[in-house]
Amino acid sequence: MQGLRVILGDPNETQRAELKKLLHALGQLVVGEAEDGLGTIKLIRRLTPDLVFISVQPAMKDGESVAHLIEDERLCPVVLLVERGRENQRSRETDTLLPYLIKPVQEMSLQPIIDLAVSRFREVSRLEKEIRQLKNTIETRKLVEKAKGLLMRNLGINESEAFRRIQKQSMNKRMSLKAVAEAIIVAYDMQ
Repeated sequence: MQGLRVILGDPNETQRAELKKLLHALGQLVVGEAEDGLGTIKLIRRLTPDLVFISVQPAMKDGESVAHLIEDERLCPVVLLVERGRENQRSRETDTLLPYLIKPVQEMSLQPIIDLAVSRFREVSRLEKEIRQLKNTIETRKLVEKAKGLLMRNLGINESEAFRRIQKQSMNKRMSLKAVAEAIIVAYDMQ
């Protein structure tokens, strides 16, 4: 397996260097480093990494909000880096959503957390895609039903004939059922 392209967002240069060394030993490639949240976001948008580590500490006040932004926009998987003794000071929302490591990072805990972050990100992305597809299916069905109703009422045909006409038009014009239904609705709305 090819290593992941990683970005590190941590104001502490020494801790970044240590984490970079551990990641390199695991076959991961650190493609960028930033000292603050804004720099981390800029790097993510420019380099499109496979994973980002973001520090959540007083020196990087925006770390947690940057992590949520990355997560909300599905830019890449996120692992939070938390100072020892401060793990209970993070927000309850972050605790349940994002995997984290306590600094200094231990080599034995690094790969499992990477695997967790990446698999969780992929699963959430897959579920969001499925939700979008289901919403599209529902919207298509609603439009087809409305178009069938218009055809039935205006042409005096039954439901199955109305659906056949929509299907035939879809095949003949090489358009989706949704697009044909929308065209029918627009055409009858203009009358």
